[in-house]
Amino acid sequence: MDATRRLIVVRHAKSDWSGELPDHERPLAPRGLEAAPRLGRWLTEQGYVPELVFCSTARRTRETWQHLAGELPAAPPVTYDEDLYGADVPELLSAASRAPADVTTIALVAHEPGVSDLTLHLAGRGEDTRAVQVKFPTGAAAVLTTSDPWDALATAKLVAFFRPRD
Repeated sequence: MDATRRLIVVRHAKSDWSGELPDHERPLAPRGLEAAPRLGRWLTEQGYVPELVFCSTARRTRETWQHLAGELPAAPPVTYDEDLYGADVPELLSAASRAPADVTTIALVAHEPGVSDLTLHLAGRGEDTRAVQVKFPTGAAAVLTTSDPWDALATAKLVAFFRPRD
């Protein structure tokens, strides 16, 4: 199967550091509550709507997904995966590899440094990835395309990078 696939790599929106909660339980901050729906609207406007989502179990990633998904035409199935909390490149690739071959667009909702590391691992460190190299801010998303099957994802091209302040 030689289809173009799209991977949307999302960093959770801005979280709240004001309480005494454990890291895994930190909610979104007011700025994050505004940014997540903005990302959802942008994904919809650009036609980057995932068919399947893998999301970290951390509260801030779950809340990011919830607020983002509210702006999509329809909410795709989501798998909450504890391995995505603090995931590195191999763990993120492992999640992507579980997508069925007939799914053409997936999203991974996770954390830094994993999201920028994965984006640069797949797309390289050229001029087209300069913004990702500088900073993958909270509430941002990288959109990559590839012809690789999900279970052998090795290279991709960065086609869009959304930052909440843009």
